[in-house]
Amino acid sequence: MNGKLAAIGTAVVVMLGGCASGGPERAVDVEHEAIISPERTRAGNPPVYEVFGETYYVQNSSDNYRERGVASWYGKDFHGRSTANGETYDMYALTAAHKTLPIPTWVEVTNIANGRRVIVKVNDRGPFVAGRIIDLSYAAATEIGMVNAGTASVEVRALGVPVGGDLTSAPRFADRSFESPRSGFSLISEAAAAEPGPGDRPMQQVFAQIGAFSDRDNAAKLVSRLKAGGQQNAFVLSQTVGSNELHRVRIGPLSDVAAFDDVRRDLIALGVRESLLVVVN
Repeated sequence: MNGKLAAIGTAVVVMLGGCASGGPERAVDVEHEAIISPERTRAGNPPVYEVFGETYYVQNSSDNYRERGVASWYGKDFHGRSTANGETYDMYALTAAHKTLPIPTWVEVTNIANGRRVIVKVNDRGPFVAGRIIDLSYAAATEIGMVNAGTASVEVRALGVPVGGDLTSAPRFADRSFESPRSGFSLISEAAAAEPGPGDRPMQQVFAQIGAFSDRDNAAKLVSRLKAGGQQNAFVLSQTVGSNELHRVRIGPLSDVAAFDDVRRDLIALGVRESLLVVVN
């Protein structure tokens, strides 16, 4: 592990200084580490979103987050694609995908089986497979010795961003033998394990969902209101749920997370404060 990362990982006290983001500092002393809660990015942090019928709520803060569970990793199939916050996924950088932690959050991931640790930057969403809590980059998975197994039991602990330290330039592997097989936008990463599970599916389209009604007339009225407010791609999606029919009002498809953020701001200006990010295949 790089010297800077190892020093942080072994709880060396970092002297409080100016925050690189220029925002206010809020220091927290955890096991003698001086850390702050980093400023979240504009992209990648919708308050709520839905993937494959599951709803996820992005946490307001990473303070005191510590969880044990299964980690997986994602590699060359996603190398060069966009992460949830718009950064390019680099399988050789120390990054990770998490379903609900604010982006960015720096976390320490410990492989419970061998005690090896790595510090990574959460800049993506996933893994959307039951039973997994974090998806590591290829480099991070290599650091803790889990590449061959594909998954590992880990403990994940939120650290925040070290004051005066910049982990965005974390070490990367020199081996660049993998070429980017494809490119294109992936709003919430398709981050999958080395051995994809039965629940892994590619994501295709992104929408903002404004409401769901049992009465189609009410849904149609909302669509008319949205179109009058400038949302010309608003529509009603009618689906049978059990013995009832449900009419969902959606806007889209949207190009990326920045587009969802723009739509959400416009909706708030129209007095519509509830909107849900929906990803469908």
